[in-house]
Amino acid sequence: MATKAVEHTMTDPLDGWSLPAWTYSDADFFEAEKERVFASSWQVVCHESDVPAPGDWHTLEYLDESVIAVRGADRVLRAFTNVCRHRGSRLVDGASGCAKKLVCPYHAWVYELDGRLSGVPDSASYPAFDRARHGLSPVQIEVWRGFVFVRLVDDGGPSVAQMMAPYEAMVAPYRFEELRALGRVTLRPRAVNWKNIGDNYSDGLHIPVAHPGLTRLFGRSYGVEAQASVDRMWGDLMETPSHNWSERMYQKLLPPVPHLPADRQRHWLYFKLWPNVAFDIYPDQVDFMQWLPVSPTTSLIREISYALPDVHTPEESRREMKAARYLNWRINRQVNTEDTELIGRVQAGMASRSFSIGPLSDKEVCLRHFCARMRAIIPEARSEHRPTPGWSQNR
Repeated sequence: MATKAVEHTMTDPLDGWSLPAWTYSDADFFEAEKERVFASSWQVVCHESDVPAPGDWHTLEYLDESVIAVRGADRVLRAFTNVCRHRGSRLVDGASGCAKKLVCPYHAWVYELDGRLSGVPDSASYPAFDRARHGLSPVQIEVWRGFVFVRLVDDGGPSVAQMMAPYEAMVAPYRFEELRALGRVTLRPRAVNWKNIGDNYSDGLHIPVAHPGLTRLFGRSYGVEAQASVDRMWGDLMETPSHNWSERMYQKLLPPVPHLPADRQRHWLYFKLWPNVAFDIYPDQVDFMQWLPVSPTTSLIREISYALPDVHTPEESRREMKAARYLNWRINRQVNTEDTELIGRVQAGMASRSFSIGPLSDKEVCLRHFCARMRAIIPEARSEHRPTPGWSQNR
């Protein structure tokens, strides 16, 4: 397995050790993460193709916030908190929709698609009310290669484009901007801390142990590396036919992809963007996945698949590509089942009084980098033992 590490300029005595187990279940640590990690992190909402027309909107629910990304009448994409400025009512319900105006269902305050407050019933009863100051609360938005990201707080951290800059040339051939959704967003609750999902996603050592299917497909080609804000994982499909039907048929039916270079035709590529957004990039499709924190010990995995329209490809290639995407789903459904069991085992084991921190291999470059960053952001993570309850409120 290939690994590449970020260069370290200082030696930390905790470098090479995991985060302490208590940080995966502690309520105070979870509150600190919400404010210091997630409030300023970029979260993917949808793809531009999901909101193509004026009035189209998509929502994202996380950190007790609901964010709405909406296409304005001027075709500009904007994001706001999904909250009326009158009494705090939620404006829209559901994951997506289309509206000419955003109307609060409580008192019928009306907002234009650009966030301006344009209608207040019985407005004369609000003396000295400045309507211009009560538009929807904006949320920072960035569109990176067609994918729509938002963040609640701008702490001066890098943009998504800056985070992915080391890999722009690698991503470009996949034509992200032209992707279209293959289905709807799925939500999968998991009874684990969000970090356990991310740790597992970027871990390469467990592949030959716990994922026999991926091992049959990749052999020893699976690799991992860590950049400042992005982890990359990759593997190349073997030519030797797998004895598993889904894997063997995927190897056989995956058609050539004209827009991809030769070395990507049988290449699987994964990126994890700090702290919890991932792109699974295959020759046949692209998936995004994010694991959203819900509580210290529960998370919600949100994901959807996208692909390039294949209307101009020959009928036989379309059939083969459709079959390949189905087989991809079957293969990864098994991988997800295996991972769900693994992260559940870890979450349960972390509750044992016998476990605190564990040593990290030099090959666990992504996890080593993640742990170092978390300790820098939340110094309490340097303590092997759980601090006195309430510590997060004393800062």
